[in-house]
Amino acid sequence: MSDASFHDGREAPLNLGAQDAEDLQVLSTLAQDAVFPVTEMSWRSSERRFAVLLNRFRWEDREAAERRGRDFERVQSLLVVDNVLRVASQGVDRSDKDVILSLLSVSFEPGEDGTGHVLLTLAGDGALRLEVETLDVALKDVTRPYRAPSKHAPDHGD
Repeated sequence: MSDASFHDGREAPLNLGAQDAEDLQVLSTLAQDAVFPVTEMSWRSSERRFAVLLNRFRWEDREAAERRGRDFERVQSLLVVDNVLRVASQGVDRSDKDVILSLLSVSFEPGEDGTGHVLLTLAGDGALRLEVETLDVALKDVTRPYRAPSKHAPDHGD
């Protein structure tokens, strides 16, 4: 028996959760290069929930698109972090409603007894740091895929 690959996947919306750093790495890989307007971030302190509506590049579909010679796709996805106690940002101008942010990675910095920080690293030296009581992150596709406006896959020079 071998490990599953992207080729084994079916066309279905993502609906994944992460409750440890290893799971979060999978979500981070799938959310890498997502773009979103600064206005699509929401922290509901009374619910202890931070959410952002992303325009996510469909990394899980890249190889199939290349093989079939069709356009690359993006999809709108919700990235939701629960059990959030505090939110801090660096290098993010929330007063400019026209700013488009690009997500590079999502990681977890563990603290004591399951607490820690979820770090959303953004292009251009921006970052969001979410203090969490426990790690509970979800990534869920909420629209049908659409043609990537650039018609190209993000390139990291590798």
